[in-house]
Amino acid sequence: MGLKPWTMGRGTLDRMSAFDLILAGGEVLTPAGLVSANVGVRNGRVAALGDLAGAEAPEILDVIGLTVMPGVIDTQVHFREPGLEHKEDLESGSRAAALGGVTAFFEMPNTKPATTTRQALEDKLRRAAGRAWVDHAFFVGATASNISRLGMLEMLPGCAGVKLFMGSSTGDLLVHETAAVAGVLGNGFRRVSVHSEDEERLRERRGLVEGGAPVTMHPEWRDAEAAIMNTRRLLELAADARRRVHVLHVTTLEEMQLLADAREFATVEVTPQHLTLSAPECYEALGSRAQMNPPVREERHRLALWRALEQGLVDVLGSDHAPHTLEEKKQAYPASPSGMTGVQTLLPIMLDHVNDGLLSLERLADLTSAGPARIFNIAGKGRIAIGYDADFAVVDRKAEWTITDKWIASKSAWTPYQGRLVKGKPIHTLVRGNVVVRDGAIEGRPLGEPVRFLETLVSRDELPGLGLRYDL
Repeated sequence: MGLKPWTMGRGTLDRMSAFDLILAGGEVLTPAGLVSANVGVRNGRVAALGDLAGAEAPEILDVIGLTVMPGVIDTQVHFREPGLEHKEDLESGSRAAALGGVTAFFEMPNTKPATTTRQALEDKLRRAAGRAWVDHAFFVGATASNISRLGMLEMLPGCAGVKLFMGSSTGDLLVHETAAVAGVLGNGFRRVSVHSEDEERLRERRGLVEGGAPVTMHPEWRDAEAAIMNTRRLLELAADARRRVHVLHVTTLEEMQLLADAREFATVEVTPQHLTLSAPECYEALGSRAQMNPPVREERHRLALWRALEQGLVDVLGSDHAPHTLEEKKQAYPASPSGMTGVQTLLPIMLDHVNDGLLSLERLADLTSAGPARIFNIAGKGRIAIGYDADFAVVDRKAEWTITDKWIASKSAWTPYQGRLVKGKPIHTLVRGNVVVRDGAIEGRPLGEPVRFLETLVSRDELPGLGLRYDL
């Protein structure tokens, strides 16, 4: 199937011929499906789709035999800056993202210091300027002390929203008592992203591994019930507060059943690792490389995640890229920290699943591009369509290759997929029409900008019921 040429403006050949870049000869994944078309880019946006015969541009990017997908929007990464730069920083993490076909990331607040104030958020935006290879936004972390200010903080430029840790993980952000969680949900109106494990149960069961245990005990300590009971409580509190929530890295069959009854206000993320790995085999083969929070669980839960994805219950795929050095990971469990790299491998792993017939290419793009744009109200991103940002992941769906630690650009320089043969590989990455990865190699200079959100494109005074001014 081909597309008839269509361009912004009057659509004349004179206007259509003046492109900054043309992607020529490939297949393009558009909202209409997979089509044979050229893509004309002007001023960082998609300006035309179709044959584009006679059109000219300073650069013609040959994508014959390749597939042009919407760039991946990874809405859960931990790039560790400031305070933990020996693990990762914004430059290295975003470089890994670009190499993996990711064109925008949302970074989590559990850094040192944590991102809980306007000053901390603006510091991250300053750090990203001129160093981030792709576009970006940062979550503000909820704490017991900033609850009353969350409604203001979530409206700041470059803020992806509020992140709520109801179970302890890396860092010291934790809000788990019911009254405090209700306070978080009652302040603000944007969607709240939640790490959902029950802290009291985690503390009660810590004794199972205290003093040393095999890493295969990780999903026993942080068991399925800790996730299930907390997600049930979260959904009850969100319904009472009439607040939208986004439940991160869901890992259990029973949580999916709960979430199916809360679709009016709850959205769902899963990770490639929870779709790909299962216990106890992953722990036996990988040791603490497979250790993350919430844990990789047994096969019945992995299969349940795939069923939820097939049935439309899963909204987003996030990598939960959370690097630690191999030296740190080699500590005896449970001193070994939880988390693994993932931003660079999200797309290759999922393309391999596409080639195995587990999901369609269209469904993958919905989970990694249109889905994030839809639930987070991202402005101008998430699809290859006229007027949208020219963010592309150009992939070779037929390429067979082996993922190795050597390929990983993260400072931590390892992957749980070391030695895994996959089919499907990112080749070029473009951010707003700028080639940042060409033929698998980083190119140019970092040009990432803050992601824009529909809810913050207007001032607070223009939003109904939110006209009060606050001192941040």
